[in-house]
Order: sequence, then structure tokens, then C-alpha cells
Amino acid sequence: MSAHDHVDGQLPHEPEKATLEARNKILGFWIFLGAETVLFGTLFSAFLALRHNIGDGPTANELFQLPLVFAATMILLTSSLTSVFAVQALHHHNKRAMIGWLVVTIVLGLGFLGLEIYEFIHYVHEGHGFTTSAFSSSFYTLVGFHGAHVAFGVVWIAIVIGQIFKKGLTVVTAPKVYISAIYWHFIDVVWVFIFTVVYLMGKVAG
Repeated sequence: MSAHDHVDGQLPHEPEKATLEARNKILGFWIFLGAETVLFGTLFSAFLALRHNIGDGPTANELFQLPLVFAATMILLTSSLTSVFAVQALHHHNKRAMIGWLVVTIVLGLGFLGLEIYEFIHYVHEGHGFTTSAFSSSFYTLVGFHGAHVAFGVVWIAIVIGQIFKKGLTVVTAPKVYISAIYWHFIDVVWVFIFTVVYLMGKVAG
């Protein structure tokens, strides 16, 4: 089946998997996420090994503010749900609803980034800079690397929306929506681990 066999209004139920090329792209992306998982696993290991080396800086228990982090977590988890709604709209060939849910996902992602930037600024004022200690360096590397992934995801989804407006919903653009949603779920799952390993364990054992 070629990429030109379906256009708006003539799409299969799962247009993101309608062509062999699309299915290969999805498979390739899962392999890419496997490599990303290994990379994040390395950063988590480094953080766990260094989290007690605070030098002259504050401890995790003194530093972390769980209400703020919990609010950021809820925002990001909600954005994962809105990306699910976007994929559901994709399956129903409802381009308007799909774009709407993708826009909400972007807004929530920006909200998460805003809270994270505020959090980092607060930590620096508390004496927790990137070079303060091994703990601070590993913290900013892990959490900041995740934040960069969120920022990339926001830009990616925005570009996908632009392509949908320009080219319509087809078997060429549908996989891009689906893959961006998979990516968004991935960074949400990573954040759940960060929230647990970095923040909750930091408050309990910090």
C-alpha cells in the first residue's frame, strides 16, 4: 500500500500503521527509545552513586519542595492523557480534535518547563549550583537532560501540527503524530522514575 492511497476522509482506522514504511518507522523509534532508556539508566545510576556527596551545599531533604514537584508531575501526567486523546482523535479521523489535544499537550508541557525553570532558579539561590557538589552536578544532569527532552517534544509536536495544517491528515503525517505521542509517553514515564528516585527518596533519605 502506497503512502498516496489514503487521504483525509479515506483513512483506515489506524492510519499510522497503514504502510510498511510507517510500521518500520514505528519499530525503529522503539529501538531508539531502547537506547534512550539505557542512557537515562546510566544517569540514574550516576545520581544514586553521588546523591550523598553534597559538599558544602544543602541536602536533598532541605532543598526539595514536594508540593511544587508534585504539581509539575500532575501537569506532565495530564499531558500524557491529552496525547492519548489526540491519538484517539487520529483513529476517528477527527483532525480538529486531534490538533486541539496536541495544542493542550504543548501548553501543559510548557507549564511543566516553567515550573522546572522556577525550581532550578530557586535551588541556585539556595546554594545548589551545578558545580556545588557531585550531588548537584548529577541532579542537574539527570533532571535537566529530561527537561531538554520535554522541550524537544514540545517543539516536535508543534512541527507536527504545522505539517498537519499544511498537508492534512494522511498515512504520511499520521505516523508522525503517533510517534510523537509515544515519545511523550516515554518522557512522562521517565519523569515518574525521577519523581520517585530523586525527589521522594531525597526527602526520605536526604
